[in-house]
Amino acid sequence: MWIDTHCHLDASEFNGGSLAVAEAARQVSVDGIVIPAVHKNNFEHVAQLAQQASNCFYALGIHPMYVPTSDEQDLVFLRDRVAGLMAQANDNHRFVAIGEIGLDFFVPALMQSPLREKQEFFYVEQLKIARDFGLPVLLHVRRSQDIILKHLRRIQVVGGIAHAFNGSVQQANHFVDLGFKLGFGGAMTYTRALQIRRLATDLPLDVIVLETDAPDIPPSWNSHGVNSPVELPQIGSVLAELRGMSLLHIAEATSANAKNVLPRMSR
Repeated sequence: MWIDTHCHLDASEFNGGSLAVAEAARQVSVDGIVIPAVHKNNFEHVAQLAQQASNCFYALGIHPMYVPTSDEQDLVFLRDRVAGLMAQANDNHRFVAIGEIGLDFFVPALMQSPLREKQEFFYVEQLKIARDFGLPVLLHVRRSQDIILKHLRRIQVVGGIAHAFNGSVQQANHFVDLGFKLGFGGAMTYTRALQIRRLATDLPLDVIVLETDAPDIPPSWNSHGVNSPVELPQIGSVLAELRGMSLLHIAEATSANAKNVLPRMSR
Protein backbone atom coordinates (compact mmCIF):
# COMPACT_ATOMS: atom_id res chain seq x y z
CA MET A 1 0.00 0.00 0.00
CA TRP A 2 1.19 3.50 -0.88
CA ILE A 3 -0.24 6.89 0.09
CA ASP A 4 0.31 10.00 -2.04
CA THR A 5 -0.06 12.74 0.54
CA HIS A 6 -0.12 15.61 -1.97
CA CYS A 7 -1.61 15.37 -5.46
CA HIS A 8 -3.54 18.06 -7.36
CA LEU A 9 -5.71 15.51 -9.11
CA ASP A 10 -8.21 18.20 -10.13
CA ALA A 11 -5.64 20.01 -12.29
CA SER A 12 -6.40 20.80 -15.92
CA GLU A 13 -3.31 18.86 -17.04
CA PHE A 14 -5.27 15.65 -16.48
CA ASN A 15 -7.70 16.70 -19.24
CA GLY A 16 -10.82 15.61 -17.41
CA GLY A 17 -9.38 12.16 -16.79
CA SER A 18 -8.76 12.52 -13.06
CA LEU A 19 -10.88 9.53 -12.08
CA ALA A 20 -9.06 7.32 -14.59
CA VAL A 21 -5.73 8.52 -13.18
CA ALA A 22 -6.88 7.67 -9.65
CA GLU A 23 -7.93 4.20 -10.79
CA ALA A 24 -4.62 3.65 -12.58
CA ALA A 25 -2.86 4.59 -9.34
CA ARG A 26 -5.02 2.17 -7.38
CA GLN A 27 -3.99 -0.60 -9.78
CA VAL A 28 -0.35 -0.09 -8.69
CA SER A 29 -1.32 -0.12 -4.99
CA VAL A 30 -1.63 3.62 -4.41
CA ASP A 31 -4.53 3.17 -2.02
CA GLY A 32 -4.58 6.74 -0.75
CA ILE A 33 -4.38 10.06 -2.61
CA VAL A 34 -4.82 13.37 -0.78
CA ILE A 35 -6.09 16.18 -3.00
CA PRO A 36 -5.48 19.66 -1.55
CA ALA A 37 -7.59 22.60 -2.64
CA VAL A 38 -5.87 25.85 -3.64
CA HIS A 39 -8.74 28.36 -3.96
CA LYS A 40 -12.38 28.72 -2.99
CA ASN A 41 -13.34 27.99 -6.58
CA ASN A 42 -12.03 24.43 -6.47
CA PHE A 43 -13.32 23.40 -3.03
CA GLU A 44 -16.28 21.59 -4.59
CA HIS A 45 -14.22 19.90 -7.29
CA VAL A 46 -11.71 18.30 -4.92
CA ALA A 47 -14.54 17.17 -2.65
CA GLN A 48 -16.39 15.56 -5.57
CA LEU A 49 -13.26 13.72 -6.75
CA ALA A 50 -12.72 12.33 -3.27
CA GLN A 51 -16.31 11.12 -3.12
CA GLN A 52 -16.12 9.50 -6.55
CA ALA A 53 -12.75 7.72 -6.28
CA SER A 54 -12.40 5.06 -3.59
CA ASN A 55 -8.75 5.88 -2.92
CA CYS A 56 -9.07 9.67 -2.70
CA PHE A 57 -9.28 12.11 0.21
CA TYR A 58 -9.19 15.90 0.24
CA ALA A 59 -8.15 19.04 2.09
CA LEU A 60 -9.56 22.56 1.90
CA GLY A 61 -7.48 25.71 1.94
CA ILE A 62 -6.22 28.74 0.04
CA HIS A 63 -2.74 28.34 -1.47
CA PRO A 64 -0.36 31.32 -1.07
CA MET A 65 -0.12 31.72 -4.85
CA TYR A 66 -3.91 32.19 -4.94
CA VAL A 67 -3.95 34.74 -2.14
CA PRO A 68 -3.76 37.68 -4.61
CA THR A 69 -7.14 36.65 -6.09
CA SER A 70 -8.75 35.90 -2.72
CA ASP A 71 -10.36 38.14 -0.12
CA GLU A 72 -11.26 37.91 3.55
CA GLN A 73 -14.76 36.67 2.73
CA ASP A 74 -13.13 33.55 1.26
CA LEU A 75 -11.70 32.81 4.70
CA VAL A 76 -15.20 33.09 6.15
CA PHE A 77 -16.43 30.72 3.43
CA LEU A 78 -13.66 28.24 4.29
CA ARG A 79 -14.44 28.33 8.01
CA ASP A 80 -18.14 27.84 7.37
CA ARG A 81 -17.46 24.95 4.97
CA VAL A 82 -15.20 23.23 7.49
CA ALA A 83 -17.70 23.73 10.29
CA GLY A 84 -20.40 22.13 8.17
CA LEU A 85 -18.23 19.13 7.32
CA MET A 86 -17.16 18.58 10.92
CA ALA A 87 -20.78 18.73 12.09
CA GLN A 88 -22.02 16.06 9.70
CA ALA A 89 -23.52 13.04 11.40
CA ASN A 90 -21.43 10.65 9.30
CA ASP A 91 -18.23 12.59 10.20
CA ASN A 92 -17.17 12.90 6.55
CA HIS A 93 -13.85 11.05 6.75
CA ARG A 94 -12.71 11.91 3.22
CA PHE A 95 -12.06 15.45 4.42
CA VAL A 96 -8.72 15.12 6.23
CA ALA A 97 -6.92 18.48 6.59
CA ILE A 98 -6.68 22.21 6.00
CA GLY A 99 -4.53 22.80 2.93
CA GLU A 100 -2.77 23.71 0.87
CA ILE A 101 -1.80 26.72 2.94
CA GLY A 102 1.46 28.44 3.77
CA LEU A 103 3.91 30.97 2.37
CA ASP A 104 5.76 31.29 -0.93
CA PHE A 105 8.88 33.45 -0.79
CA PHE A 106 10.23 32.20 -4.11
CA VAL A 107 7.98 34.09 -6.54
CA PRO A 108 9.27 37.70 -6.57
CA ALA A 109 5.85 39.32 -6.95
CA LEU A 110 4.57 37.56 -3.84
CA MET A 111 7.47 38.94 -1.82
CA GLN A 112 6.52 42.56 -2.42
CA SER A 113 4.26 44.59 -0.16
CA PRO A 114 1.34 44.33 0.29
CA LEU A 115 1.22 40.72 -1.01
CA ARG A 116 3.79 39.42 1.45
CA GLU A 117 1.71 40.72 4.35
CA LYS A 118 -1.47 39.38 2.77
CA GLN A 119 0.14 35.94 2.43
CA GLU A 120 0.99 35.92 6.13
CA PHE A 121 -2.51 37.08 7.06
CA PHE A 122 -4.16 34.27 5.07
CA TYR A 123 -1.72 31.71 6.46
CA VAL A 124 -2.34 32.76 10.05
CA GLU A 125 -6.12 32.86 9.68
CA GLN A 126 -6.13 29.37 8.16
CA LEU A 127 -3.94 28.07 10.97
CA LYS A 128 -6.60 29.37 13.35
CA ILE A 129 -9.27 27.40 11.48
CA ALA A 130 -7.17 24.24 11.73
CA ARG A 131 -6.55 24.86 15.43
CA ASP A 132 -10.20 25.54 16.18
CA PHE A 133 -11.39 22.32 14.52
CA GLY A 134 -8.48 20.11 15.58
CA LEU A 135 -7.34 19.47 12.01
CA PRO A 136 -3.82 18.94 10.61
CA VAL A 137 -2.47 21.25 7.92
CA LEU A 138 -0.76 20.68 4.56
CA LEU A 139 1.92 23.33 4.34
CA HIS A 140 3.49 25.08 1.34
CA VAL A 141 6.92 26.11 2.65
CA ARG A 142 8.85 27.37 -0.39
CA ARG A 143 11.81 29.40 0.93
CA SER A 144 9.70 30.34 3.95
CA GLN A 145 10.45 27.71 6.57
CA ASP A 146 11.46 30.05 9.38
CA ILE A 147 8.42 32.33 9.09
CA ILE A 148 6.15 29.29 8.76
CA LEU A 149 7.66 27.92 11.98
CA LYS A 150 7.34 31.24 13.79
CA HIS A 151 3.57 31.24 13.30
CA LEU A 152 3.25 27.52 14.09
CA ARG A 153 4.83 28.13 17.49
CA ARG A 154 2.31 30.88 18.16
CA ILE A 155 -0.80 29.16 16.77
CA GLN A 156 -0.50 25.54 17.76
CA VAL A 157 -2.19 23.02 15.50
CA VAL A 158 -2.30 19.24 15.88
CA GLY A 159 0.40 18.77 13.25
CA GLY A 160 0.44 18.12 9.54
CA ILE A 161 2.82 17.80 6.63
CA ALA A 162 5.52 20.19 5.40
CA HIS A 163 4.99 19.50 1.70
CA ALA A 164 7.98 19.25 -0.70
CA PHE A 165 10.38 19.81 2.16
CA ASN A 166 13.73 21.33 1.20
CA GLY A 167 14.99 22.99 4.35
CA SER A 168 17.90 22.37 6.70
CA VAL A 169 18.23 19.53 9.19
CA GLN A 170 17.62 22.05 11.98
CA GLN A 171 14.41 23.27 10.34
CA ALA A 172 13.32 19.68 9.77
CA ASN A 173 13.76 18.94 13.46
CA HIS A 174 11.72 22.01 14.41
CA PHE A 175 8.82 20.83 12.22
CA VAL A 176 9.05 17.33 13.71
CA ASP A 177 9.03 18.76 17.25
CA LEU A 178 5.77 20.53 16.37
CA GLY A 179 4.12 17.27 15.26
CA PHE A 180 4.80 17.45 11.53
CA LYS A 181 5.86 14.90 8.95
CA LEU A 182 8.00 15.93 5.97
CA GLY A 183 6.92 15.29 2.37
CA PHE A 184 9.35 13.90 -0.21
CA GLY A 185 8.57 13.25 -3.87
CA GLY A 186 9.89 13.65 -7.38
CA ALA A 187 12.66 16.09 -6.47
CA MET A 188 14.30 13.32 -4.43
CA THR A 189 14.81 11.24 -7.60
CA TYR A 190 17.33 13.67 -9.12
CA THR A 191 20.93 12.83 -8.27
CA ARG A 192 21.83 16.52 -8.20
CA ALA A 193 19.27 17.19 -5.42
CA LEU A 194 21.94 16.56 -2.81
CA GLN A 195 20.29 18.27 0.17
CA ILE A 196 16.90 16.63 -0.38
CA ARG A 197 18.48 13.20 -0.85
CA ARG A 198 20.61 13.69 2.26
CA LEU A 199 17.53 14.53 4.31
CA ALA A 200 15.59 11.58 2.88
CA THR A 201 18.47 9.29 3.79
CA ASP A 202 19.35 10.59 7.26
CA LEU A 203 16.08 11.68 8.86
CA PRO A 204 14.23 9.10 10.98
CA LEU A 205 11.93 7.10 8.74
CA ASP A 206 8.96 7.78 11.00
CA VAL A 207 8.93 11.48 10.02
CA ILE A 208 8.81 10.88 6.24
CA VAL A 209 5.75 10.72 3.99
CA LEU A 210 5.68 10.37 0.22
CA GLU A 211 3.97 12.59 -2.33
CA THR A 212 3.94 13.39 -6.03
CA ASP A 213 2.59 16.97 -6.15
CA ALA A 214 1.18 15.81 -9.49
CA PRO A 215 0.94 17.18 -12.11
CA ASP A 216 4.01 19.14 -10.90
CA ILE A 217 7.52 18.06 -9.80
CA PRO A 218 7.80 15.07 -12.14
CA PRO A 219 10.46 12.48 -11.24
CA SER A 220 13.74 12.20 -13.13
CA TRP A 221 12.50 9.49 -15.51
CA ASN A 222 9.61 11.74 -16.59
CA SER A 223 11.26 15.12 -16.25
CA HIS A 224 9.42 16.77 -19.14
CA GLY A 225 6.03 15.11 -18.71
CA VAL A 226 2.94 15.42 -16.54
CA ASN A 227 3.49 13.89 -13.14
CA SER A 228 0.94 11.37 -11.85
CA PRO A 229 0.21 9.44 -8.64
CA VAL A 230 1.00 6.32 -10.68
CA GLU A 231 4.67 7.31 -10.22
CA LEU A 232 4.54 7.02 -6.42
CA PRO A 233 5.75 3.40 -6.08
CA GLN A 234 8.81 4.14 -8.21
CA ILE A 235 9.46 7.30 -6.19
CA GLY A 236 9.21 5.06 -3.13
CA SER A 237 11.78 2.72 -4.66
CA VAL A 238 14.25 5.62 -4.81
CA LEU A 239 13.73 6.24 -1.09
CA ALA A 240 14.22 2.51 -0.43
CA GLU A 241 17.48 2.56 -2.38
CA LEU A 242 18.75 5.67 -0.62
CA ARG A 243 18.06 4.16 2.79
CA GLY A 244 19.11 0.59 1.96
CA MET A 245 15.68 -0.78 2.89
CA SER A 246 13.17 -3.06 1.25
CA LEU A 247 10.41 -1.57 -0.87
CA LEU A 248 7.80 -3.25 1.35
CA HIS A 249 9.29 -1.65 4.46
CA ILE A 250 9.21 1.81 2.87
CA ALA A 251 5.62 1.36 1.63
CA GLU A 252 4.38 0.21 5.03
CA ALA A 253 6.29 2.81 7.03
CA THR A 254 5.44 5.85 4.93
CA SER A 255 1.78 4.83 4.70
CA ALA A 256 1.62 4.39 8.48
CA ASN A 257 3.22 7.82 8.90
CA ALA A 258 0.61 9.38 6.62
CA LYS A 259 -2.26 7.82 8.54
CA ASN A 260 -0.69 8.88 11.80
CA VAL A 261 -0.51 12.54 10.82
CA LEU A 262 -3.84 12.49 8.89
CA PRO A 263 -5.89 10.32 11.26
CA ARG A 264 -9.23 10.91 9.51
CA MET A 265 -7.91 8.75 6.65
CA SER A 266 -8.26 5.71 8.92
CA ARG A 267 -11.92 6.22 9.79
